[in-house]
Amino acid sequence: MSETSLQQDQPVAIPARSFGKQVRSMAGYTIVTALMFLSPLLVFIPAALLHCGVRNGRRAAWLLLVLSAFVAALIIYPSAVAATPAEASMIYGFLLGLFLAIAVPALAVLPMVERGEKFGRVLMYALVLSVVGLVVTELTMRMANGFSPYAAQVAEMHEASAKVMVQYQKAGVPPDGIATLRKFMDVVYYCLPACLVIQVTIAFVFSLVLLGRLWAWRDVVRRVPPAATPYRFRNLSLPEWLLFAFVIGGLSPLASGMVQQAGLNILAVVTFLYFLQGLAIFRSFVAATTTGAAGSLFAWSILIVLMAMIVGFFLLCIAGLFDSFFDFRHFNRKDHSDESHSH
Repeated sequence: MSETSLQQDQPVAIPARSFGKQVRSMAGYTIVTALMFLSPLLVFIPAALLHCGVRNGRRAAWLLLVLSAFVAALIIYPSAVAATPAEASMIYGFLLGLFLAIAVPALAVLPMVERGEKFGRVLMYALVLSVVGLVVTELTMRMANGFSPYAAQVAEMHEASAKVMVQYQKAGVPPDGIATLRKFMDVVYYCLPACLVIQVTIAFVFSLVLLGRLWAWRDVVRRVPPAATPYRFRNLSLPEWLLFAFVIGGLSPLASGMVQQAGLNILAVVTFLYFLQGLAIFRSFVAATTTGAAGSLFAWSILIVLMAMIVGFFLLCIAGLFDSFFDFRHFNRKDHSDESHSH
């Protein structure tokens, strides 16, 4: 083997940056992340923190979290002062929830991301920590000023749904349709904790996929072959122990009271996770079997039609559930990597 090939096989070292560049980088990260706390871009908070941690180190990432949360609190402080006590508590509870349920879990799994552990494993660890963060947020707000963010969200949903019902009645919607909508809203109220966890799940999935994209773009800029990364959506594979959570949630109708509600919420979250895994399987098949944008567009169009008929959702959930037994993506594996396909 030649000396040139040996040098090419070694990883390219990241050039050391000056102190001034590091300060400017941290300032940019702080401003962007603080704005994410206050905008719909909050789904990318984990991506900003993880990217900063990989690039500047874990201490810099924790410093970024503190600085960005402090800047976000300063920005919303005037609005909180001018609001009613209940509205101010809701604002602070929302910010605390983002801090404990999204930002802190993101940095907690930073070592796993640095080691390149599997997508599904990182996601599940982050979700478990996020559930703990949501519970701590609820307890903290109750102990601090007797305010319950969960109860406030339920009240807001009841108020919003009541307005929607009135509008539908004025529009002439049949009573059967109104009754069906009421039953659907009752299910949403009952599974509100699951809805919160699903929102956190979406944030981590989007952020991990974006992180993989940023790494690939970094390699393109350096004009080196993109390194294989587990954080592509097609690689999402959930741990097998999640099957036990699915079984426990499936038995919840046999219980009653809080146990039943907890079980149904677990079932809702696990079903959504298996839906995501089924979608990742479909993405893997599309990347491996279709040629060009036209083939991919045709495949996704069929899936959208099936999703509109609800059939697609159930098919993807079933595929995700049984992937632990059959490993559907194994049938399309080759000796070479298919990572050149885009998402």
